[in-house]
Amino acid sequence: MMPPQFLIPIFFIVFVVTVIMVGIYNKFVRYRNRIEESWSRIDVALKRRANLIPTLVQVIEGYSAHENKIFEEKIRQLSGGTDSSRMEKESKITKSLGGLLAIAEAYPDLKASENFLDLQNSLDEIEREIQEARNRYNGYIGRFNTLVESFPSSLIAQKFGFVKQDYLSLELATQREMPSVDFK
Repeated sequence: MMPPQFLIPIFFIVFVVTVIMVGIYNKFVRYRNRIEESWSRIDVALKRRANLIPTLVQVIEGYSAHENKIFEEKIRQLSGGTDSSRMEKESKITKSLGGLLAIAEAYPDLKASENFLDLQNSLDEIEREIQEARNRYNGYIGRFNTLVESFPSSLIAQKFGFVKQDYLSLELATQREMPSVDFK
């Protein structure tokens, strides 16, 4: 049996290492939960945007029937999928929404419509919410990835299966350059 003067330092070192490992593990869990919460906020804003689109399409419908049919097909493509396929679909919706807003630019009466302006303001607000949630999400992803790659937390990441996450790069319809539309 070891003398007590050696056991106390060994127990102390084991205790300190254990406390550090538990603290790092808890930090991983905290960031993972914040990432999930941030994704949930993005998802809610994207759903709000998806719910606004049919109303926007209805307002524009009287001004441009052909473009409306094309855009409605893009909306149908949005349903379900994994997070990565969902982001691809959301990017397509964003591009289509940008095109729809460009079409609206070609109709001065529509641009002056109070209903259309209200919808466009609502869309701007939702797009700001998406941007803020995306920035928050990417901030947590950055912190999480730093933790995954840093020593000694990288050892715990390997042991418990924490891996680097991808940043979210979702374009916003209201920040895109509007293409020119000519119906001649």
